Amino acid sequence: MRKAFQYLTLISLTLLSFVAFAKKGELVYQKGAFLKQLQERDSVLIADQLLYGVDLNNVEEGTMFAFPELKDTLMDGVEIVSGWQLDTIKVVKGKKGASNVLNLRGGIVITSFEQGQYALPHLSLQRVTKDGVVDTLVFDSQTLEVKTMPVDTATFEMHDIKGQIRYPVTFKEVIPWIGTVLGILGLIASAIWLILKYGKKRNAESAKKDPAHIVALRKLDMYRGNKMWAPEKQKAFYSGITDTLREYIDARYDIGAMEMTTAEIMKDLKKTDVAEDLQSGLKELFERADFVKFAKYTASDEDNAAALPLAVRFVTSTYQTEVEEDNEDAKKGGE
Repeated sequence: MRKAFQYLTLISLTLLSFVAFAKKGELVYQKGAFLKQLQERDSVLIADQLLYGVDLNNVEEGTMFAFPELKDTLMDGVEIVSGWQLDTIKVVKGKKGASNVLNLRGGIVITSFEQGQYALPHLSLQRVTKDGVVDTLVFDSQTLEVKTMPVDTATFEMHDIKGQIRYPVTFKEVIPWIGTVLGILGLIASAIWLILKYGKKRNAESAKKDPAHIVALRKLDMYRGNKMWAPEKQKAFYSGITDTLREYIDARYDIGAMEMTTAEIMKDLKKTDVAEDLQSGLKELFERADFVKFAKYTASDEDNAAALPLAVRFVTSTYQTEVEEDNEDAKKGGE
């Protein structure tokens, strides 16, 4: 293939100089023209493409060819799809220094859009031998017969344009959709089962939680010892005690103490059965804690030492009140 293109390129560049100084050749008539369909059919139909060309056999290496320049139309009714293409079919190496011998094939792609029989024009090209002799090779022409699809006018009947055919859905086509739906339903069921399972577990764990006063006393016990009273630790000391009491008040009296100010907490506690001395001591503790947390106040050792016992006494006293109320309710129920 590469050598064939080399021949075609060389002749296009140097043919004029060869013709000017070459020895006079002759007109040579040859056989070897062919007309080959590019589609595998029994006959040539309208718009079919064909390769119209020549076979150049036993060409001595170094021989050059010039193909005629063709336009878009080969003849009336026959169009040119693509120009000359030259391929190397076979290469036979020469013996003892002799030149190689080539078999070449060149042709153009043609087509026709009109029914009929066409006598294609002869194909001719110029050959320049190694000795500089220019010959004109003329190949026999071929006949192209183009047919169209026959219409049986005797039985032909016009019909309206039909709509799109809709075929019934088969069970095989539905199986993937059924599988997808079942898979989604299975995932939903699994999610519901997990939610119910772990929801029950959480509820059971919540039911097993320690009473509010036990939780509060356990947390308050973490603040025992005067090491927590150091000036740089007083903010954490008072914050821990008061936050623990706020949580306990929330659980014991259902007062949202965590989001309330000291004044709001004391106002709501007045509506409960908490003793006045406990309310007074709690108010004093909360106000001191506010000064330490927000006003950079440093409490005295005496105040620090009294803070934790006061918090513990508030929890134990209110818890005892709750126990007594529960016992009285139990007795009334027994009567």
